[in-house]
Amino acid sequence: MSAARNLAPEIPASLEWFNTANPVSLADLRGRLVLLEFAGSSSVQCIRALDELDRLGYRYRDELVVLCVHAPLFRAEIRRTHIRKFINRAGIRFPVVHDPDHLLSSLFEVSTLPTHVLIDRDGCMVGSMTGNGKFPRLEKVIDHQLGLHGARQASGSHPLQKQTDPEPKSSLLFPGRIAITRDRVYISDTGHNRILITSQDGHVVRQYGASEGGFVDGVGDSAAFRSPHGLVVVDEFLYVADTGNHAIRRINLQTDEVVTVAGNGTAADVLPAANALPANTPMNAPADVVHQAGRLFIAMAGMHQIWCLSLLNNRLEVLSGCGSAGLVDGGPAVACFAQPSGLAISGHRIYCVDAMSSSVRCVDPETGHVTTLVSGEKAVHGRQQNQVPDAAYRLQFPQAIGIDQTQKLLWVADTYNDQVCRIGISTQQISRLALDHALDEPAGLVFGNNTLYIANTNAHEILRVHPDNGHAEALNVSEEYSEI
Repeated sequence: MSAARNLAPEIPASLEWFNTANPVSLADLRGRLVLLEFAGSSSVQCIRALDELDRLGYRYRDELVVLCVHAPLFRAEIRRTHIRKFINRAGIRFPVVHDPDHLLSSLFEVSTLPTHVLIDRDGCMVGSMTGNGKFPRLEKVIDHQLGLHGARQASGSHPLQKQTDPEPKSSLLFPGRIAITRDRVYISDTGHNRILITSQDGHVVRQYGASEGGFVDGVGDSAAFRSPHGLVVVDEFLYVADTGNHAIRRINLQTDEVVTVAGNGTAADVLPAANALPANTPMNAPADVVHQAGRLFIAMAGMHQIWCLSLLNNRLEVLSGCGSAGLVDGGPAVACFAQPSGLAISGHRIYCVDAMSSSVRCVDPETGHVTTLVSGEKAVHGRQQNQVPDAAYRLQFPQAIGIDQTQKLLWVADTYNDQVCRIGISTQQISRLALDHALDEPAGLVFGNNTLYIANTNAHEILRVHPDNGHAEALNVSEEYSEI
């Protein structure tokens, strides 16, 4: 953390605050350390940092004030409704100031997210750090600052008064992804940190994990997940991309046993070691999984790569992606992804939605070669992101993709446009699906039995849609357990 002794710029009074009853000024916080966390709601790296910061804030709760500066990367992130949903989805407990025009980013010379800025008790800049994996070092700096002036505290009462806007109680909370079989629907109830299996009518027949969240293998709801997302059924097993635990979990659908098959619960910042056991190998925010011929393909969102786990010889390796964020086609060592978040597979092609580049990519499952089918809006840190795109329809932060094999169509959850789109595999033409039901940042979908299932994430519901007429019906998820 670079040293400096300049007075920190004040937070502009014009900016809107969330999670607090009153606006916050740095002048009111003199006498306490202040940590500003610059983060974007779409970045898995920022979400990881905010989760670590929550623990840090609790440890130093009497000496440190944590403030989140939300710096939008996409047009949709400017919306007030988006900020409120993001706070609840991510479980943010400290005040959030919304910086739509990046005024604070300019004042503090922040160009990379996440960035952590520490301000001392006199209101002066201590320094800044960027990226993940910096919290052990940040703790040392905080301990040093606290030791400089002993136990001196700010005078008067604490100026922060928390004010939340909780989500309504419902059976589902920010559902992420869906899988289906002939008579079952599998749901990542992401906000409740659990996996549900329901009948086609929505009656819950199994639950795995509990709302508290954690990283525990076990049976049924004695196991624990953290922000689970992608799902795929393979024979009598259900594989889960346990995003918040940086792991792949396996549920035995016959015995209800949950075990970890890859990932050790810590976030990876380097590539996996050759021949390392998958269960001992750190991962980074796996977002989705698909299966073909004994291999699991994993969208490793936090590493900007596609990984492959062989279920036959228990070998984990990188299939494609150099690890740098970007939109670059080519062989596996040169191709760049930007937070790949959803996968679908058909024949010799893996289709991937690349969230931060708003694109649909195609990956050869044997060679790892990558091509781009459709590209859209890119995430931009700075004022340029407010520009209105041209008249052509553009994807904005898509999260999931599915396939209609018969019609040769790709279905895409176009999350930040509040739309579901279809793309012709051969024509690459894109069109929106007209629905009679409003969508609110849909983050999951799957197509089967001539029906499109959509995770209408911010509305806490699963929709069944008939693509021919656009009629949507909400799946009535019932907590009354049934063995139907």
